Amino acid sequence: MLDRGDVEAALVLDAAWADGVRRHWTSLVALAVLGDLKTQRLGAMPRFRRKVLDLGERLRSVLAAREWIPQPRDQLKNALASALSLRESLAQVEAGAAEIDGGADLDALRAELAAMASALAALEPPMNAWAGLLARRSEEDDNSAPA
Repeated sequence: MLDRGDVEAALVLDAAWADGVRRHWTSLVALAVLGDLKTQRLGAMPRFRRKVLDLGERLRSVLAAREWIPQPRDQLKNALASALSLRESLAQVEAGAAEIDGGADLDALRAELAAMASALAALEPPMNAWAGLLARRSEEDDNSAPA
C-alpha cells in the first residue's frame, strides 16, 4: 500500500525549478511567435509554433496539482505519464527547430531550447522516484497475492 504522505512528498516539485522552466517556455513562445526566424520549408514555422504551444500544455500538466485524483497510485501514474509526454513534446520541438535555418533570432532560439532541455533534465530524479514508488507498490501487491 502506498503511503499518501510519501506520494505527496514525491510529487512536490521545486518551485524555483518550476519558475525557471516557465520562463524558458515563455521565452521560446516569444521567439517562435515574434522572433526573426526563417526556414526554407513551407509551413515549418506554423508547425513549430504549434509544437511550442503543445510543449506548454505538457509543461502545465507536469506542474499541475494532483489532489483531485483520489488514489495515490493514480496520482503517481498521472505525474509520470505527464512527464513522459513532456519529454516527447520537447523532442518534437527540437525536431521542429532543426528545420529553422536562418534569422536574426536563430542563435537565441537555439540557446533557449538548450536551456529548456537542460532544465527538463532535472525532472529525471522525480520521475525515477515516482516509478520507484509505483514499482514498490506493484511488488507489495505481488507479495500479498494468494498463491
